[in-house]
Amino acid sequence: MVAASNEPRTYPEGVTSWIDIEPTDVEAAMAFYGGLLGWTFSHAEPGADTAGYRVARLGGLDAAGIGSRPDSATPVEGPASWNTYIAVDDADIVAAQVRAAGGQVVDGPSVAGDAGRSASCIDPAGVAFRLWEAHLRLGAQAVNTPGGWNFSDLHAVDPPVSAAFYSEVFGWAVDDLGFATMLRLPGYGDHLQATSDPEIYTRQAGVAPPGFPDAIGWLAPVSPGEAPHWHVAFTVADRDWTVAEAQRLGGEILGRDDTDWTRDALIRDPQGGLFTASQFAPSSG
Repeated sequence: MVAASNEPRTYPEGVTSWIDIEPTDVEAAMAFYGGLLGWTFSHAEPGADTAGYRVARLGGLDAAGIGSRPDSATPVEGPASWNTYIAVDDADIVAAQVRAAGGQVVDGPSVAGDAGRSASCIDPAGVAFRLWEAHLRLGAQAVNTPGGWNFSDLHAVDPPVSAAFYSEVFGWAVDDLGFATMLRLPGYGDHLQATSDPEIYTRQAGVAPPGFPDAIGWLAPVSPGEAPHWHVAFTVADRDWTVAEAQRLGGEILGRDDTDWTRDALIRDPQGGLFTASQFAPSSG
């Protein structure tokens, strides 16, 4: 559970801060995710290139985005996929750092109305990610709660090489916990304690691994046949109910996994977007 606070959630530079998806059929995607995760939708703030963008809200808080695919002389091929944004203070400066570290900047930085500025990037292993310089839209506010974003995890062909790139650009630490590899931004837990989550250290004491308050995601090797990508997980109250509802709404269940901490399902939405539904269910032993 996340401690209640009246402070908005803010994201220091280097923290994953926002997610969105650009399906072919925005209305169909809204129907699927709204039915599955309890989202409602509003139009994005007025401004450049935001006319087709919807902000998903959960309990009145920003949760994610659903937008039209960008107009281009070359149509975007393949299924829709979830995009992960990393917070930056200045998109121009960090875009230059991405290039210097061996990545590419394929679009932007560009203005997203009054919400902020974004840039689309590709890391040296070919994995897409985006930068977000927040103005009015600070980042996801409904997180780690049923229906909200949980984590974005990097599924990499060569995890150490990918870790080196993101560490160079964003200052991440990479911790091998034995059962998983954690990505964290040192000092992020202190930021959360001082702003939106004052009880984070008390709540996690004795139950979370060292450094977990700073966690911003997980790093894992790709599975056989899987393409490297940033993979989005949503928190759900009941994994099995979510599986049944996803199927009813036209989704496909690709797998289920029970760990010592979670009950997960890998789901493909009707337009091809992949995500994980994760129920927090720690073992009693």
